[in-house]
Amino acid sequence: QVHLVESGGGLVQAGGSLRLACAASGRTTFSSYAMGWFRQAPGKEREFVAAVSRTGGSTYYAEFVKGRFTISRDNAKNTVFLQMNSLKPEDTAVYYCAADPVRTAQAMRVAPIVGYWGQGIQVTVSS
Repeated sequence: QVHLVESGGGLVQAGGSLRLACAASGRTTFSSYAMGWFRQAPGKEREFVAAVSRTGGSTYYAEFVKGRFTISRDNAKNTVFLQMNSLKPEDTAVYYCAADPVRTAQAMRVAPIVGYWGQGIQVTVSS
């Protein structure tokens, strides 16, 4: 099992930046998990944002964040990051870290079905 804790959320003006971090802990090997970020806005379903492969060599993004968000991971520190630039009010949502020991990072794009979720962290972008 793995326990995920997000940090780095908050309130930012449109055009600003935030960097989310997700620290993983537990009696497991972090590098054995594909990692991803999802988000859920009020009244909407949870949606895929970005994912990174176990080695960090491959990354995948939703179309609406391409060129603005960057996902990365540090396997030595058991942490995955989401750098968010050029934020828009429509990026406002609760952001969730996700880990999966079986599915690939590419498969995370299809549906929000993963083995483990963080508790979520609020990101609010004001106009």
